Order: sequence, then structure tokens, then C-alpha cells
Amino acid sequence: MEATVILPILKKKLAFLSGGKDRRSGLILTIPLCLEQTNMDELSVTLDYLLSIPSEKCKARGFTVIVDGRKSQWNVVKTVVLMLQNVVPAEVSLVCVVKPDEFWDKKVTHFCFWKEKDRLGFEVILVSANKLTRYIEPCQLTEDFGGSLTYDHMDWLNKRLVFEKFTKDSTSLLDELALINNGSDKGNQQEKERSMDLNFLPSVDPETVLQTGHELLSELQQRRFNGSDGGVSWSPMDDELLAQPQVMKLLDSLREQYTRYQEVCRQRSKRTQLEEIQQKVMQVVNWLEGPGSEQLRTQWGIGDSIRASQALQQKHEEIESQHSEWFAVYVELNQQIAALLNAGDEEDLVELKSLQQQLSDVCYRQASQLEFRQNLLQAALEFHGVAQDLSQQLDGLLGMLCVDVAPADGASIQQTLKLLEEKLKSVDVGLQGLREKGQGLLDQISNQASWAYGKDVTIENKENVDHIQGVMEDMQLRKQRCEDMVDVRRLKMLQMVQLFKCEEDAAQAVEWLSELLDALLKTHIRLGDDAQETKVLLEKHRKFVDVAQSTYDYGRQLLQATVVLCQSLRCTSRSSGDTLPRLNRVWKQFTIASEERVHRLEMAIAFHSNAEKILQECPEEPEAINDEEQFDEIEAVGKSLLDRLTVPVVYPDGTVFWKSK
Repeated sequence: MEATVILPILKKKLAFLSGGKDRRSGLILTIPLCLEQTNMDELSVTLDYLLSIPSEKCKARGFTVIVDGRKSQWNVVKTVVLMLQNVVPAEVSLVCVVKPDEFWDKKVTHFCFWKEKDRLGFEVILVSANKLTRYIEPCQLTEDFGGSLTYDHMDWLNKRLVFEKFTKDSTSLLDELALINNGSDKGNQQEKERSMDLNFLPSVDPETVLQTGHELLSELQQRRFNGSDGGVSWSPMDDELLAQPQVMKLLDSLREQYTRYQEVCRQRSKRTQLEEIQQKVMQVVNWLEGPGSEQLRTQWGIGDSIRASQALQQKHEEIESQHSEWFAVYVELNQQIAALLNAGDEEDLVELKSLQQQLSDVCYRQASQLEFRQNLLQAALEFHGVAQDLSQQLDGLLGMLCVDVAPADGASIQQTLKLLEEKLKSVDVGLQGLREKGQGLLDQISNQASWAYGKDVTIENKENVDHIQGVMEDMQLRKQRCEDMVDVRRLKMLQMVQLFKCEEDAAQAVEWLSELLDALLKTHIRLGDDAQETKVLLEKHRKFVDVAQSTYDYGRQLLQATVVLCQSLRCTSRSSGDTLPRLNRVWKQFTIASEERVHRLEMAIAFHSNAEKILQECPEEPEAINDEEQFDEIEAVGKSLLDRLTVPVVYPDGTVFWKSK
């Protein structure tokens, strides 16, 4: 009988073996009666189950049955006691009926069990709970009867369930493992495989059963050393002592059979793995040498633009993606083969190494071809990218050259010229980069025949080579045309810079001449205190006039140069038209003012010379001069000079007041 079949009845705790023993070392069977009516059938089933647990040796020592009637009626107690005669008459040596504090009615209990000892087969005594220790040691009694023995019915029931389940599972597993192991040792190889196919997997997991057994054994062994709450040690229950060797024996058998089973599985797994490896290796090799190689044979072009090269790259990535799946299988197979080689089974070493070498050769060759194709397409994409950038630079440079130059000043022309030179230099760098990329691409194309699998790629390569060379030649011609146009534009812009420079310098000459005129009118007003000083001023004035003359001549030359440059450039100068009249007008004013200055200085020299001559003749008494005519002449010169000094040379509106004859 298994506990799982009567689990609901066992949970009711109608009876239990606490593990306690009487003075004769017999087990104590406790029947705790309650207020509710006890089902005698269920109690009988419980007793049958409990009495099936101890060994025959333990049963021979007899049982002491404690019937706890403190919460029950007398007729129930009597029924239970009489039932023991039918259930366990030979095993029961003493029945202790625990009576309540308020004893049953004497009329009811007139029945004397001791008189019925011979008929019952065991002794029955009525005893109160506190007197129970006269027959049983307190350490063998549970707490319900004032003892110190600890008993947890649910814990005991759970352990019985685990033990019975382990016993059942391990026994079944042992039979299955024995069948599998014995079947693998008989007959030839085909019989082994057929037996393994039919009985290869046991119904339960051996690891789980072994773990359950170890946990159960550990718990059973641990209870030997545990003590009660009072610190008094006690022996484990008899069923636990019996369970330990059973569990140990089952575990030993399981480990032995499971070890054999693992070896059988290992051998089977190795054979199966080797067959799978062979099959997968051939699948990889056949695909790479078949469809994989055919995909690469159809791909030879490099495209004629960035978009075309990108489309080819995308197509190649799809091919690589398909190959990657097979390369992943290769990596996995290589690891599996390496693991089998490390296992050291000599009978399979030659075959495994041959498979590994064949697989590696095919995969590495195919990977090299994919890498070569990818590098070729990447080089083509870079070549077309450089060609496109260079074409855009040439378009931009040509656009600048086709637009007529209309700068505002020389600085803007210089800036434009600098930008033009930078663009031309950038074009030179781009063309050089294009040549380098093109030559590298041509070198790669020349090596394409090495992986063509016998396919003649001469025609395809010639198309690619012609395209690359054509692009480079076209860019060279466009660059040469732009250089020629840049030379013409550079010459024109340099002439325009020179034109603007001449106009600016001519305007500057006018400003300088105006400043000289302003200085002449405002600062050159002294006539000197004597003839010598006046002569010095006259000499300085003549040098001052020479400077003004040089400035005027310089301005005239610049304006003449602008006329020549405008004729060369076929344009109209914006500043020379009003600069020449301004230059002539200022120079005319300066000339008049300068001549006036010379007349005044000459009159001052005449005045000072005559005055000094008279004063030299009569240095001590100038009042004694008798030559009235000479004196009148001096006086007339002085008055004339004074009158001339009071009149401005040029009116504020620019009209000339004094004109020399």
C-alpha cells in the first residue's frame, strides 16, 4: 500500500508512530480520538499502513498502543480497543487507554479489560495522562502526554511520500537503465543501434531522481544528531533507520547504471555527431562549390557610376549574407571537429582531420574570393566618388570662368583671383587622386582572372579598363580646357587690378596736389624779415613747386595708363572721366597761387634789398636821407606789396582773382 493512495486518510492523523519506544524497545502506536465520530474503516486502513512500515524484527518486540480517549466517548474507545484484536493482535503487547480527568460513568465502564486479556491477546489499562510515565519514559512520550518527544505528523507524512516516490521512481529507472545498457552490449552494431533507438530515453530524468535520493538520505542521516527542544537526544524512528540503507542501496545501483548509461549515450552521441558532421560538411562544400561559386561567376562588372557601384555592392552584400549562413555552419562544424579531435579517439582522427581540411580549404577559398570582390567594388566606388567630386569641381570652375567679371574694386578682384587659383589647385589635387584610384583599380582588375574558375574574363575586364581610362582621359581634357580659360581670365583680372591701381593712384595724386595747394594757401604766407631770408623762402618755394609738378606729371601718366588698359579690356573706366578735369583744375589753381607767391617773394626781395641799401649808406641817421626819389621808390614798392597781401589769391568758390600777365 502506498501513502499516495490513502493520503487524505493519513492527513487526518487517526493514528501515528511517533518514534517513541516503551521499556521493552517496542514501538509506541498512538491513536488520538477526537470529539467527532471516528471512521473505523479509515482507522483500520491507517493501522494497516502504519504496521506495514516497521521490519519483522521490530514487530517481534511488540507495540504499545496509546488510545487517547480524553476527547472521546467510552463506547468509541471500547470499539477501538476491540478492533485492535482483529488488526494487530499478535503485535500489540500493551494498550494504554488515556482517560479524561472526569472519568466515564462507572455503569458504562463496568467492562473490565484486564479480565479479557486472554481473549484479547494483550493487556489493557486505564490511566490518566499524568500517570502514563509509569509505563513509558517521558522522553518517549509526545508533548500531548507531557513528554519531550517532538513529532510533526505532516513532516513525517511528507518524508514518507518522498521516500515512497523515490523508491518507486528509482526502481522503475533501474529497470529501464538496465534494459538500455544490456541492450547496447548485445548483438552486432545494427542491433545496438536498433535497441538504442527503441529504448534510448528513460521515462524519468536520472539526475532528478539522484538529486532527490541524495536530499532524502541527507535529511535521514541528519536526524540522528538532532535533539529535542529540551536538549535530550533521541534515536530516529525505526522506519527512518530502515529507509537509510534502502536509499543508499538504490543510490549506489542508480549511480552504477547511470554511469553505464552515460557511457552508452556518449558513444551513441559520438557516432551520431560524427554522421551529422559528415553530412553537414558535404552540404557546406557542395553549396560553396556549386551555387555559391556560380553567384560569383556572374559578378564581374564594377559599374559606371556611384549609383551603379552601390547597386553592385548591395547585390554582393546579399551574396555575402547567403555565404555568411554557411560560414556560420563552418565555424560550428570546425568547433565540433576540434572537440572530437581533443577527445583523442584514434579510430576517428584520420577521418575527422580529412573532413576538417576539406572544409577549411573550400571555405577559405570562397571567403578570399568574396573579400577580393568586395575590395574591387569598394575601390570602384571610391574611384567613381573621386571622379564625381572632380567633375563637380570642374563644373564649378567652369561656371566661374563663364561669368563675366564685374568687380567693384581691386581687392575684390584679388579675392576672386585667389579663389580661382584655389579651385584650380583643388582640381589638380582631385585629378591626381583620380589617377591614383584609377591605377589601383586597374591593378586589382588585372588580378581578377586568378579566381575566375576558368571563366574567360578578358572581354569583361577590357570593358572595365576602357571605362576607367576613358574617365581619366575625359577629366584630363576638361581640366586642360579649364586651365586655358583660367590663364586668359588671370591675365584679364591682372589688367583690371592694374587698371584699378592706376585709377586709385591717380585719385591719390589729385588728393596730394590738393593738399599741396591747401598748404600753399594756408602755411606759405611769410615773406621774410630781410632779403636773405626772403631769398631762402623763394628757393624753398621753387622746390615745393617742383614736388607739385612731379605729382601732377605722375597723375597724368597714371590717367594715360588707364586709357590704354581700358582699350585693352574693352571697358570704360569709371574714375578717369572726372579725375583728369579735377587734376587739371587743381593744378591750374596751384599754378596761379604759386606764381602769386613768387611775385610776392620777388617784391619782398626788392623791397628788402633797397631798404637795406639805404640803411647801409646812413646806418646811424636814417632820417638824414636826402634822396627823396629813392625813398619814394622804396615806399611805392612797400605799399604795392602791402596791397597785394590784402587780396586773396583764390576766392572760396574756386574762381581765380589774380591773374598774371
